[in-house]
Amino acid sequence: MPLIEAIARCEEELRAAMLAGDVEALERLLAEDMIFVDQQGVRRSREGDIAAHRSGLLDLSSLDFRGDRRIWSHGDVASVVVTADVAGTYGGAAFFGTFAYLRLWKQQGDCWQIILAQCTACASSEL
Repeated sequence: MPLIEAIARCEEELRAAMLAGDVEALERLLAEDMIFVDQQGVRRSREGDIAAHRSGLLDLSSLDFRGDRRIWSHGDVASVVVTADVAGTYGGAAFFGTFAYLRLWKQQGDCWQIILAQCTACASSEL
């Protein structure tokens, strides 16, 4: 399967896992040493990210991509830029926002895993 198609499939698996709170899938998709920089600039580890889903602290009800998702190949690394409307609850408080994401996927053996992710809050009218 061509790299761009493989990463697009991984992105869809990630979206489904986040919506379902599927911890097993997240453990498969996120590299052990992954760092996620959230919309407030806080660095989160793989363990912290997964724990938020496992505990129900973060419960997503929708995650809808907007505009074009861009995927670039860099050998055994691929970069993705995508914007999404996201709704759910965090710590029991409802939220909705539009976020721009940058993710780096690295080929680890026969699978792809996220090694770095970053999220930026956007004004809903941007894009």
